[in-house]
Amino acid sequence: MTTARDIAKKLEAYAPLRYQESYDNSGLLIGDPEATVTGVLLSIDCTEDVLKEAKEKGCNMVVAHHPLIFKGLKRLTGSNYVQRCVAYAIKNDIALYACHTNMDKVPNGVSFKLAEKLGLKNIRPLASEEEAVYKLVTFVPSSHTEAVADALFAAGAGCIGEYDECSYRSSGNGTFKANEGCNPFCGNVGERHTEPEDRLEVIVKACDKARAIKALLGAHPYETPAFDLFEDKIGYKPVGLGCIGDLEQPEDETAFLTRVKELIGIGCIRHTPLKNKPIHKVALCGGAGHEFLSLAEANGADIYLTSDIKYHEFFDAENNTVLADIGHFESEQFTKEIFYDVIYEKNSNFVIHKSEIKTNPIKYL
Repeated sequence: MTTARDIAKKLEAYAPLRYQESYDNSGLLIGDPEATVTGVLLSIDCTEDVLKEAKEKGCNMVVAHHPLIFKGLKRLTGSNYVQRCVAYAIKNDIALYACHTNMDKVPNGVSFKLAEKLGLKNIRPLASEEEAVYKLVTFVPSSHTEAVADALFAAGAGCIGEYDECSYRSSGNGTFKANEGCNPFCGNVGERHTEPEDRLEVIVKACDKARAIKALLGAHPYETPAFDLFEDKIGYKPVGLGCIGDLEQPEDETAFLTRVKELIGIGCIRHTPLKNKPIHKVALCGGAGHEFLSLAEANGADIYLTSDIKYHEFFDAENNTVLADIGHFESEQFTKEIFYDVIYEKNSNFVIHKSEIKTNPIKYL
């Protein structure tokens, strides 16, 4: 049977919680992690209508992009929609999981999905962050190599791309002399000892470094294990908010904006004056991304698509980049497709539905 924890693990393997912004509240917000999942409803927001839809469709878990709970709740009196949703979910045993800025940041996340829909090529992060990667090297008596490797893998080490439990091993002989007061695993105090050992190497992400070292020290049989930690520049993985890419063929500005409007189903697009030149390079950020306009300009974007632009912020686009507000909900609506692809399993014992409720609170006349 599949549990809420199993669904969370799938989502967090794709979009690790460590990527979320400091203000965010992604993860399992409501529900028992060990509860068996009968059905999952995918949505951009969690509203009362979405929760009722989940109950009607037999779904006891909702996966939403935006967290329902951002701030601490001091009371549950039903005075606003957040309190009512929390109470409804608890009463009806509906788990709620949010996957927000961590899904915004990963390659093939929110902005990448929109870029893909627009047919962009050579897509890369706009506000790029680099996740440091280290190579951990230790020397283990051959009899304990598997135990130490298993402990490191359990701590998150050994992941390379889509592969895990990756390591390199070579055999040799280690020497040491235990001094008075030592309690050596092998050999005698006061005598030089030679022990057949394996050199064990694994890749460790920066966020897993402390946990991996703790696991190594806990599983290694020696009192004082020898290990080295090297920063691996080649292993840096770019993540970040927004993305930028190239059109296969240049497009007229008006034609491109019309195509965007039809794709996302928005009532109107607010934009700065057109530049009367073809669009080759497109930058975009799902959700509110005005802060990255300067990066779009610096990277030579002909147009920057994002949302929640204030009146005076449009004046900031004074160079060669057209700034266009395409709506918050509209720019993130395809996130449900990402959730589906991540969670879906053939022959699974639960159903997955994409919510039919359009939670966008903004309407166009």
